[in-house]
Amino acid sequence: MTVHHRQLLDDPPEPRTTQAAEGLRRRPFTVAEIEAFVAAGVIDPRERFELIGGEVVPMSPKGIRHERLKTFVMMELARQLPDDLAFTPETTFRLSSDTFLEPDFVVYDKSVGLEGLNGTTCLLAIEIADTSLPWDRGRKAGIYAAFGIEELWVVDAVRLETRVHRQPTPTGYRLVSDHAAASALQALHVPRLRLDLSGHV
Repeated sequence: MTVHHRQLLDDPPEPRTTQAAEGLRRRPFTVAEIEAFVAAGVIDPRERFELIGGEVVPMSPKGIRHERLKTFVMMELARQLPDDLAFTPETTFRLSSDTFLEPDFVVYDKSVGLEGLNGTTCLLAIEIADTSLPWDRGRKAGIYAAFGIEELWVVDAVRLETRVHRQPTPTGYRLVSDHAAASALQALHVPRLRLDLSGHV
């Protein structure tokens, strides 16, 4: 362990991005507005994006390595979590009125439920990253920290290495550690969970 401080026709359309207004002020959106756009059909519900500080950020397409590893992790969570805890894949994780992320998994107490899920009630967030690895380990990890998520795992879908982030502060995580695939991962606030990625085929 190394410790640091600090296309088919049915496929969803590609995210539409522009550069015509580069350098100009942009209008921020709220989570409620985005949800209303989806409900009204203005935004296709199959589009994959996150809302960060009011700006819509398209997400990278998922490759087969990502999906295979996600399936493995999902099965392990379902098998190992105690009865009082729940997990949800790819939920809209609402962190504030102008920010939501879409982690691969969130783990939380069943008594809290998805309705009560926020930065302080999330016990563990897991991101599985392929092409988005630098973003997930960098700026996105900083967002999780700023909203107080106690523990974040960013799993490299290629090397099966995991960067564990703990002790959030408004400017980032105080404790960041890298774990090889053969190192079993154990979460601080999720009893009995022991994730061994070397078992992933």
